[in-house]
Amino acid sequence: MLHIGHYKLKNNLLLAPMAGITDFPFRKLCRFYGAALTTSEMVTSDTRLWNSNKSRSRLVHHGEDEFINSVQIAGYDPEMMANAAQESIKLGAQVIDINMGCPAKKVCNKASGSALLRDETLVEEILSAVVSTVNVPVTLKFRTGWSPQLRNAIAIAQIAENVGITFIALHGRTKQDAYKGFAEYETIRHVKSSVRIPVVANGDVQSENDIAFLLNYTKADGVMLGRVSWGQPWIFKQLSHYLQTGERLSAPVLEERLGIVLDHVKDIHSFYGNKTGVRIARKHIGWYLDRITPETRFKKRIFAITAPEKQLREIEKVFSEITHNNINNSNKVA
Repeated sequence: MLHIGHYKLKNNLLLAPMAGITDFPFRKLCRFYGAALTTSEMVTSDTRLWNSNKSRSRLVHHGEDEFINSVQIAGYDPEMMANAAQESIKLGAQVIDINMGCPAKKVCNKASGSALLRDETLVEEILSAVVSTVNVPVTLKFRTGWSPQLRNAIAIAQIAENVGITFIALHGRTKQDAYKGFAEYETIRHVKSSVRIPVVANGDVQSENDIAFLLNYTKADGVMLGRVSWGQPWIFKQLSHYLQTGERLSAPVLEERLGIVLDHVKDIHSFYGNKTGVRIARKHIGWYLDRITPETRFKKRIFAITAPEKQLREIEKVFSEITHNNINNSNKVA
């Protein structure tokens, strides 16, 4: 069982922090379905920018106190990173996660995220500054290196262990790989054998077979799920059940999914307000529908709506039509 400092996690399945996705409503939903730890969207280490609506929405919120509150910070200056960690704790953070894995150009162009992997000295300075400044567990999310020619995940992992990082989460791709190709499970395996702190593997898990192979091959202590959770937050329940029992759980039926989607969208409306909430809900609605049907016309109808109540009603109509179409198609086959 995974531990983060004195915190004991209920299982070894974690939700990956993803900018623009793992907001409070989505984190809460994934926790409900069994994610043992969720982490906020990345926030800048420049606390002067925290007064923006975007930054405020990414910090700890009321209602999260029943869970372990992990906040991810990103930056390139050790002093600013340490200060951001301190300020996050004042707001309720119980775990600080350091981002050295984001491959986005706007982050890497500022020498943050996975761009830091090119400078191992700076990596050590940042990690040391944060760990020595705060009295809560500090974790690290990173990639296997800057490029296929510069894979230094083992060196980064050993630096993290030496300065007191609690656990590391390793995405099995380099910065230049972005999300292309296949995750490097071999690299994760080597990293796991090179350090004593827990290693959480991230990348390419889509099914029960995938997670079983990943854990067996790499010997990782846990798995961090990212894109696979889009449109199916219940994946945590399915994979946790499989790891515990060896049995596979079916995904929720359409009627149950409709309830999940409606509750999620209502939560988004409440969290962001009507105008912004309707806009942000669209991507999640799209992912839910992608798991159900390849037809895009349903998404187009919902995406054209700007009023929250109308958006909810249209979701109900769409699910009703999909259910009706499925029944008719089933009858035709019969």
